[in-house]
Amino acid sequence: MPSSTEHTPEPGQRLPGTIRDALSAWNRRLHYFVGLYFLFFIWLFCLSGLLLNHSSWKFAEFWETRKQTHIEHEIVVPPPGSDLVQARDILRQLGLTGEIDWTVTRPDTNRFEFRASRPGQILDLKTDLSRKVTTVQRIDLNGWGVLRILHTFTGVRLDDSRNTRDWIVTTIWALAMDALAVGLIFLAISSVVLWWERPQRRLAGGIALLLGLLSCGLFCFGLRWWY
Repeated sequence: MPSSTEHTPEPGQRLPGTIRDALSAWNRRLHYFVGLYFLFFIWLFCLSGLLLNHSSWKFAEFWETRKQTHIEHEIVVPPPGSDLVQARDILRQLGLTGEIDWTVTRPDTNRFEFRASRPGQILDLKTDLSRKVTTVQRIDLNGWGVLRILHTFTGVRLDDSRNTRDWIVTTIWALAMDALAVGLIFLAISSVVLWWERPQRRLAGGIALLLGLLSCGLFCFGLRWWY
């Protein structure tokens, strides 16, 4: 027989210390910490998204304020190998780094052209192997340019199989964005769980959830029938 100090749960009341309570507590903790970890990533993408959507904002202009220089360097002819190996060797000789982009074909074996880019900096390198000279056109962008480029900086192009990730920083950035996507999915799911655990807010939360679903559905599916 239970003592008078023991708490007897009423019908329909959850027992304390159950697995469901533990999962609920962990969901709240993870929701806070995941949200705090990705807070500045989310702000970065929100701000850069605004810049992409409003390119006419004067205070965020970056291309008109770019700094551009041309410098010619003597180099040692890269050792035999693939275009990527030779491009990396040229960058190493010049003390440069970046994601390598192939912008032109190579009809002349004595001409070797490629681009190395990183957020805030674009390097166009044109090498004359017969003269052992590389001309570097360097474009430096301001902070707004860095933000805008980070929004779309992936190192790959769907329509060009030659351009793949070949800079370790690009790979790390891509992995960070994958983690951000997974984190946002978790935050969305955990938000639904937190909302459902509060019966007094289910109506208002349900209305907000329905409005969000309708708005998203309009852009994903409805616009194809919009006249």
